[in-house]
Amino acid sequence: MSTTIQATANTMTPEQIRKHWQGHRALTRRVIDAFPEKELYEYSIGGMRPFAAMAMELALIAAKGTNGFLTNDWNEATSESVSARVKDYTPPATKAELLQLWDDITAEIDRVWPQIAPERWLETVNAFGYGEQPMVGSWFYFLDNENHHRGQGYVYLRSLGIEPPPFWERAMM
Repeated sequence: MSTTIQATANTMTPEQIRKHWQGHRALTRRVIDAFPEKELYEYSIGGMRPFAAMAMELALIAAKGTNGFLTNDWNEATSESVSARVKDYTPPATKAELLQLWDDITAEIDRVWPQIAPERWLETVNAFGYGEQPMVGSWFYFLDNENHHRGQGYVYLRSLGIEPPPFWERAMM
């Protein structure tokens, strides 16, 4: 028995999913960039992690998650260059390095995405051990997690007297 994925007016294509996620990633990148260097790595409210640590979690999930979407291996990134930089949750030493890692992962997503078989989106996976669900559900978790942490970044920026980027501007910049 074969499964056919058919796009209709009420579903997103894999390319639309990629563009939507990349729009969110572009906004999160602008949030990272809005932080002063010291506060990116040290500022905390109420015991939450500094935003650099949150951003590194998002980078790790995006890099290893993209490989998981392609291969069902959720432990490595698709390129050795990125994989070596996302072995754990430790962010790079500087904001410039963190932004470069973010950009490299963005390029990696764009490179790998067309290779992901459309039928994979409905396959049951267990991304990072979060529980079995259709792969598209894992992508929604990645997006929800990014929105959650970006919201924490907005709170940090506002408490520092910095206007965060408008949340509705998710288009790729």
